[in-house]
Amino acid sequence: MDFLVLPKRITGTREYGLTSIIDLGISVGELRSILHDYHTFIDIAKLGIGSAYITPNLKEKIQLYQEYGIKTYCGGTLFEKSYMQNKVEEYLRWLKTLGFQWVEISNGTFPISLEERCEIISKVKQDFNVLAEVGSKDTESEMSLSQWKNEMCQLFEAGSKYVITEGRDSGTSGIYQKNGSIKKNLIRELLNGLDVNKIIFEAPTSQQQMYFINEIGANVNLGNVKIQDVLQLEVQRYGLRSETLYLEEDGCKLPL
Repeated sequence: MDFLVLPKRITGTREYGLTSIIDLGISVGELRSILHDYHTFIDIAKLGIGSAYITPNLKEKIQLYQEYGIKTYCGGTLFEKSYMQNKVEEYLRWLKTLGFQWVEISNGTFPISLEERCEIISKVKQDFNVLAEVGSKDTESEMSLSQWKNEMCQLFEAGSKYVITEGRDSGTSGIYQKNGSIKKNLIRELLNGLDVNKIIFEAPTSQQQMYFINEIGANVNLGNVKIQDVLQLEVQRYGLRSETLYLEEDGCKLPL
């Protein structure tokens, strides 16, 4: 089936154009069925919030994702809980035992200075691929445009493979207003001077996803995608939905 002219979507093992799903407790049986059909649409799976710590059959779930070539990591809340209790070393050992190769360093709920986060990243990057997150889960918390950009630059310099912009699984904080509307001035500022292919924009709703696809292109990195929505998201990336129908043939609107 190749009679339509569509945006050039990156396939195979992607370094950008990533779809990062949030797994908030889907059963292993359900997951197996979904991955059988849709694994080619998924690049990364986050075991959301602190769910991994009490998930039954956790090792089986991790192995299932890995069988399909999907990178897995635990939500930053689990890191923050470990940091709060001075158990980061134990947490990292636990991740290694389970076969995780990726780790998220964040401060969305518990205050951890940028200096401390960068120091942790510089240490753990020897053993893990690091995802760092910027932004607060507190809807009342506001960061200046320059603060967002400065934090992201320093997290990259410390050794983060990707930096995630906070949006929560509800899409109501961080890069979003309380009502879910996008802070467009902030996004424009982040696109000015930062490598968009190394930023993962949390975008849990289809409206938010469509904004980033239309603004940046089919190969924008998107996170906190519900696993049940991966086909719908890919439809949007290919310009096969009315809101993205006029998407350009190029997979990215920005220079690479």
